[in-house]
Amino acid sequence: MRLTSSLRFHRQNNKTFLRIFMILVLSCIPGRTNLCSNHSDTRSSLDSLDLEGYITFDDVHNASKDFGNRYQFPPLAILHPKSVSDISTVLRHILHLGSTSNITVAARGHGHSLQGQALAHQGVVINMESLPSPDIKIYKGTQPYVDVSGGELWINILRETLKHGLSPKSWTDYLHLTVGGTLSNAGISGQAFKHGPQINNVYQLEIVTGKGEAVTCSKKLNPELFHSVLGGLGQFGIITRARISLGPAPHMVKWIRVLYSDFSTFSRDQEHLISKKKGFDFVEGSVTINRTELLNNWRSSFTPNDSTEASQFKSDEFLDRVHLGEIKLRAKGLWEVPHPWLNLLVPKSSIFEFATEVFNNILTSNNNGPILIYPVNQSKWSKHTSLITPNEDIFYLVAFLPSAVQNDLEHLLRQNQRVLNFCAEANMDVKQYLPHYETQREWISHFGNRWETFAKRKHEYDPLAILAPGHRIFQKATQLYHTYNTFNFNKPRGKNIHTFKGIIKK
Repeated sequence: MRLTSSLRFHRQNNKTFLRIFMILVLSCIPGRTNLCSNHSDTRSSLDSLDLEGYITFDDVHNASKDFGNRYQFPPLAILHPKSVSDISTVLRHILHLGSTSNITVAARGHGHSLQGQALAHQGVVINMESLPSPDIKIYKGTQPYVDVSGGELWINILRETLKHGLSPKSWTDYLHLTVGGTLSNAGISGQAFKHGPQINNVYQLEIVTGKGEAVTCSKKLNPELFHSVLGGLGQFGIITRARISLGPAPHMVKWIRVLYSDFSTFSRDQEHLISKKKGFDFVEGSVTINRTELLNNWRSSFTPNDSTEASQFKSDEFLDRVHLGEIKLRAKGLWEVPHPWLNLLVPKSSIFEFATEVFNNILTSNNNGPILIYPVNQSKWSKHTSLITPNEDIFYLVAFLPSAVQNDLEHLLRQNQRVLNFCAEANMDVKQYLPHYETQREWISHFGNRWETFAKRKHEYDPLAILAPGHRIFQKATQLYHTYNTFNFNKPRGKNIHTFKGIIKK
C-alpha cells in the first residue's frame, strides 16, 4: 500500500509539473506578451511612451514604502504625470500588454497608507502630487463648491477656501493628505456625524479607469462609476479631479474638553450630542489607559480674562492641529517608524461590550499613541458608495493609532489581533475602516452581500486587475504572491485604569 501510494503521489506530482511546464512553454512563444518578458523589455516599452511628464526607473526608494512603514516593495517605475492624458496613456499601454504581464499600477498621493496599499511591487507607481494643480477654483452661490486636482492636499484647499469664508464640510483629522487618497477610502473626522464622511460631500469626479478611459461622473452622469470609486479603495479608477461641496467657515471656534471616568456616561453623552439638530459641529472622543496623572493635571476650563491661561488654548487653525504633533515627532526622529494602526467601525449595540473587554483586558496602556472613539449617524452616510459600515443607525469609529518606537511592533500587532479575535468570537458586526486582509475569503466576508456587486464592477472598470494591488483584493494571474505573518497570541489579563476624553467644537 505504501508503494502504491508513493507511486500515485509521484504521478500526480509529475502531471502537475508537466502542466506548469507546458504553461511556461506556451507563454514564451514568440510574438506573445508573456511571463518570460524581462524587466528591461518592460522598461523599454514604458520609456518609449509619448508623455508630457516622465517616468523614472532608478530613484524608487520613496515609493517603496508608506506611512505604515512595515513593508518595502520597490516598484519598477514611477510615473510623474503632467496631465491626465499621461495617466491614461500608461494604463492603456499596460492593458495592451495583456493578462500575461504582471505589471500593476498604484496611485500614490502623500503615501499615508498603512499596509502597503499605495505600493506596487515591480509595477508602476503614479506620483499624484506631480499632477499639475491649476488655481483652486471656488464657485459661490446657494450650493458653493471647489474644483481641485486629485493630487491636491486638503490643507491647501482649506487655506484657499477660508479666504472666501468657506470650507469643505467634512474633514480628516490630518489634512496633509491628497483628495484622491481620502475619497478612495471615506475621510472621517469629528464632523462625520453631521455631514457624513468626505465621500458624502462630492458633487463630481474625473476618473481614469483601469482600462485607461478618462470619465467624468456624478450622481446623474455615470452614477455607477461615481458611487463605485467613492470608498472603492482605488479598485475601479484613479481620481484625477473632484468637485467638493463647501459650507460657511466660522472665524473662531469654542473648543470644549471634558474628562470622564465612566464609559457608559461618556458614550451616552456623545450619543446625545450627535442627536441634536442644532448643537455642536464637531464631536470626538479619546481613551486614556493607566495614566492617572491626567486626573490631577486636567483643566476643563479657564478664565477668559486671564490672558496667561487663555493663551495656552490659542490655535491658529483648529483643523490643522494634528500637523503640529507631526512637526514635533519629526524633530525627534519619531515620525518615520512603523505605525501598526487599527481602525474599526463598531455598532452601538456592541460598543459597551467592546470597550469593557478591550480597555480592561486587552490593552494595558496607550503610551504608544492615541485611541480615538466617537459615534456617527448612519443616516448621514450614503448607502450607494463602496464603503462598508455596520448595519445600525449609530456606530462608533474606534481608532488605535500607535507608533512602534522601541522595538515593540510585534507586541502591538499581537494586541491588534487580539482585538480582532475578540470581535469575531463575540459575533460583533464590526467592520474595518482602511481595511486590510490577507485573503480574498476575508474580503468577501468584509463586503458580505455586496461582494458580488463589488467584484462585478471591478471586472467592468478594471478587467485585468491592474489597479491598487496593495490591497490584495484581486490579484493578476501572474503576479507574485507574498506571505505575511499574522500574530495571534494571548496576553495575561489585568485590570486597567482608563479615562475617557471628549472633544467637541461649537
